[in-house]
Amino acid sequence: MISPPIPDNEHLRQAAVEKYRLLDTMPEESYDNITSIISTICDAPISLITLVDKNRTFIKSRNGLDMSESPRDTSFCGHAIAGNEEVMIVPDAREDKRFKGNPLVAGFKAIFYAGAPLIDKNGYKLGTLCVYDHQPRTLTEKQVDALKAMAKQVMSLFEERFQTFELQKMKEQVEVRNQELKDFAGIVSHDLKAPLSNIIMITDLLRKGEKNLSQQSDQYLGYLKESSNSMSRYIDGMLQFYRSEELVSEDYDEVSYVDLIEEVIAMTVMDESVEVRYIPEKDTTLITNEIALKQILINLISNAVKYSDKDHTHIDIKLIKHQEEYELTVRDNGSGIAPENINSVFKLFYVAAKQDRNGKQGTGIGLATVARLLEHMDGRITVESQLGEWTEFKIHLPKKVKTYSSIH
Repeated sequence: MISPPIPDNEHLRQAAVEKYRLLDTMPEESYDNITSIISTICDAPISLITLVDKNRTFIKSRNGLDMSESPRDTSFCGHAIAGNEEVMIVPDAREDKRFKGNPLVAGFKAIFYAGAPLIDKNGYKLGTLCVYDHQPRTLTEKQVDALKAMAKQVMSLFEERFQTFELQKMKEQVEVRNQELKDFAGIVSHDLKAPLSNIIMITDLLRKGEKNLSQQSDQYLGYLKESSNSMSRYIDGMLQFYRSEELVSEDYDEVSYVDLIEEVIAMTVMDESVEVRYIPEKDTTLITNEIALKQILINLISNAVKYSDKDHTHIDIKLIKHQEEYELTVRDNGSGIAPENINSVFKLFYVAAKQDRNGKQGTGIGLATVARLLEHMDGRITVESQLGEWTEFKIHLPKKVKTYSSIH
């Protein structure tokens, strides 16, 4: 008997084996199906999926054999990964000097062997898909082709497993970074808002208390106050954007459509020149996340009011209840959005209009927050507009089932 040689790249090969986290794992149906199929195709009583470890051959899937590993120094598969053959075939192990006296031949009557190496994308041979028989024989050309094809399928399963682990790791990293970003946003909000409030307050005191201020000084103080207010709006917007997920809970509320719209109108419309009409006017109940939906409507209606260029602003809100979703439309008769800007309005920090009706610069955060909230709610939003005439936002929200918290 000759023990399998150790490949020159053994250190890297072993690392490739370990990266798939398959050693010492339990049997899995997806692998067992392959060994069952290849056993049938090759008309072989035993078929295995193996991984050649440091000092052993671990058997990930077995058909017709009741063992989970064997020593590497007696392994047929150890020879298969050390050679250059696409499929290593041993017609009669009793006549092969590599396997004469091998305990697998004597103990398990492993007379015939055919193994296709499992080769990863970097060329490392991890183990084999192999078949054994208790008598001397060979394989047909079609059986050899099937063995090679199924070995590639095994590697595809290995790669899918690895990608799943990588995606999970990336997900965990993203969650950590998002939490760090939320924490950072909170710290920035706290540490910057207080000084900004002080600047605004002192600016007001100076403008009101100093009677001898020159016109230029008063103008500069006005610029300082407006800049501070602008920065404060950015901070509030960013904090709202990064905390948007917190507004969406897994518990859904029974929301009165009329009460919701009336409350949003009361919070956003302070000018008699703005008229908000909603359809249907009769009440109906929505099952949704009330806080998140309220924030979405506040952002949309506030924008319609701020960016209107008409003497009389009309905002129409329409609800349609479909079988599986709510369709909520908010349409205004404002300045509209240029066609080249339509696809960018939901991007963070993108500002379609230079200034609102009060001459204030937008932050580009409100619509991005709307889109983010709807994403958390499994919904979506679309926009259509005619420049100078109107803009229409259409919200699609899936209908939910009311959930109740258990009281213990």
